Amino acid sequence: MGLPRIGIPPAVAADGARPGRRRHAVDAAYAEAVAEAGGVPLYLPPCRAPEAALAAVDALLVPGGGDFLPPGALPAGVAFAPVAPERLAWDRAVLGAARAAALPVLGVCYGMQLLALESGGALLHHLPLDLPGCAEHRLADPGARHAVAVAPGTRLARIFAAAALEVNSRHHQGVSTPGRGLRVSARAPDGVVEAIELDAEASDAGPFVVGVQWHPEDMPPAHRKALFGALVEAAARAARR
Repeated sequence: MGLPRIGIPPAVAADGARPGRRRHAVDAAYAEAVAEAGGVPLYLPPCRAPEAALAAVDALLVPGGGDFLPPGALPAGVAFAPVAPERLAWDRAVLGAARAAALPVLGVCYGMQLLALESGGALLHHLPLDLPGCAEHRLADPGARHAVAVAPGTRLARIFAAAALEVNSRHHQGVSTPGRGLRVSARAPDGVVEAIELDAEASDAGPFVVGVQWHPEDMPPAHRKALFGALVEAAARAARR
């Protein structure tokens, strides 16, 4: 049996060097973190057959991305960077197929928010407006961190063997309700949801479905190894089924 294969859907972007051409793009840190954890990263570009694309992998990693636009008129003075419709459609399709096939899933930032939305959950579309008095979550300093309290008895608590973490933060949207079958597994001190996961029994026997609001691919090696290692281990179990 080979190494666990982790599928990563890329975004589609304009190629600035070649006008009129497009390219697939994703931060290389995701693939590097997967490889560092003992997995094989495989990019999954959009196609008409998400189930067939997932047949090549043992787990799905939905990376960070753009914003989800709120319904109705956009609030004045808020700059949104909406996710491209083409990417959103593919991410929804491949995530739905992965959940239907009970593949392990890790969602990062936008990926966590998409996981919540596709489970019937809801978002806070701009934290300063939707949660007045909350702390700043779009930290300008890449090395800046804020505290996160991890709920006891969760998969996340077992992954990190800790009740508290210090994480990076670069978002202005967040999860309001996690959706059907999911629970909140970590929060910031101001109440902002920082992680969600499958609401299953308190063991690792159930499907691995985890979303984190921070960017673990840019965290220190021990943090990356814990989370991406857990994903790779879950993918290895899925491959043996």
